[in-house]
Amino acid sequence: MLATLVILSSFFQFALSARLSLFRRILTPAVAGTVIMLVPVTVMPIVFDLLTSVPEGTPTSAAALSASATLLAIGGIALKATGILRLWAPVIGVVVGSVVAGFSGLYEVSRVVEASWLGFPEAGWPGYDLNFGPVFWTLLPAFVFVTLVGAVETVGDSVAIQRVAWRRPRAVDFRAVQGTVAADGVGNLLSGLLGTVPNTTYSTSISVAELTGVGSRKVGVALGVVFLVLAFLPKALAVILAIPGPVAGAYIGVLLSLLFVVGMRVTIQDGIDYRTGLIVGISFWIGVGLQNGWIYPEYVSEFAGGLLSNGITAGGLVAIFMTLFMELTKPRRHQLEVVLDVSILPKIEEFLHKFTSGHGWDLAMANRLYAATEETLLTLHEKQSGGVGEERRLLLTARREDDGAVLEFVAATGEENLQDRIALLGKQSISASVEREVSLRLLRHLASSVYHQQYYDTDIVTVRVEVPIPASGEQA
Repeated sequence: MLATLVILSSFFQFALSARLSLFRRILTPAVAGTVIMLVPVTVMPIVFDLLTSVPEGTPTSAAALSASATLLAIGGIALKATGILRLWAPVIGVVVGSVVAGFSGLYEVSRVVEASWLGFPEAGWPGYDLNFGPVFWTLLPAFVFVTLVGAVETVGDSVAIQRVAWRRPRAVDFRAVQGTVAADGVGNLLSGLLGTVPNTTYSTSISVAELTGVGSRKVGVALGVVFLVLAFLPKALAVILAIPGPVAGAYIGVLLSLLFVVGMRVTIQDGIDYRTGLIVGISFWIGVGLQNGWIYPEYVSEFAGGLLSNGITAGGLVAIFMTLFMELTKPRRHQLEVVLDVSILPKIEEFLHKFTSGHGWDLAMANRLYAATEETLLTLHEKQSGGVGEERRLLLTARREDDGAVLEFVAATGEENLQDRIALLGKQSISASVEREVSLRLLRHLASSVYHQQYYDTDIVTVRVEVPIPASGEQA
């Protein structure tokens, strides 16, 4: 039954990956960052238990010494060392802590000695339950729900790892996020086919990349090969499993501390106003309260089998519902669907004039919106990837937000990211197109912000334009 449910729920991850662009207004950086910040909150109680996890009769000082040695080694090297030594800070810290623990008898040397050099995992396959009876239909909604919550965490992890892995800041590539969610689904599908428990991405990998400064794909592939080899080397695996709880707790605690800060950075990456701050703050503290049983535990523990007792699930859902409420209550959007071509600029100009006049804005605002739209359209048209004669559609959405307007362009996907190109203005090589740079400079001048999300099936450019400040002596 478990294998069957895991297989079926994995297909929901494939569906989410394929249509991730539809959820762009809900799975925002604020939601992703909140979920990441709640991971340490959920795991830290286990880490604190590890710090005192020693065999009966062992003095408490032994746990404190080994944990302190691990923490000081990792922290000292990471703070002061550079180059190769910094890369090995986590490993050196664990080795130092294990050596200190060995003098107190905490390191299980006998476990390593007794383990064989070569071995094979025990094989076993439970088969599938295809009766689809009442038990199946009762459990399926819960499995799908947990799978989707895990997918939200995966989205956050993918956004966060891009933030810490690139040498220079760049816009998040949501095509990579789609690939991450799909790869997570493949892992769960394989788990179900082989009759084992489902898997997920692990946020601590983000902390390791942040701590060591290594984000190379080659290193990731090499580590994957190492993990496969370790499955057949029980003695090497025993060396790791014999690491005492206090040492493991100190090591994981460092990673989770870094992960919390990474979550904060993801949350504020696109700026944060009081609305976003309210969503993040309420969601985070509700997650903390439910995780620790401080908020109506007599009701929460019984609801959906205690599903909301998990801080990640509870806080993530609160963030999603608050964000959804914000989207549903925003001012009405004005939409125009046209062919992605410069010939439709007169139609867009008429559309924008109606939009601005409906909100009581003057001609200066209408002209500013049109100019920003023109530069965005020219850039999108320039980089569209369709074949000759293939018609590309553009959906233009305009809405009022505070003291300005937000324009959203949804079009066929391209290769380059506008955010990155605007950030690199003035740094391109001499051979760069002058027309391209002029267009981007104009867009940067006209818009207060440009946010470009690239998916496999679509490009989404969000441009915010503030109302022009009238010159001295002019009537507002």
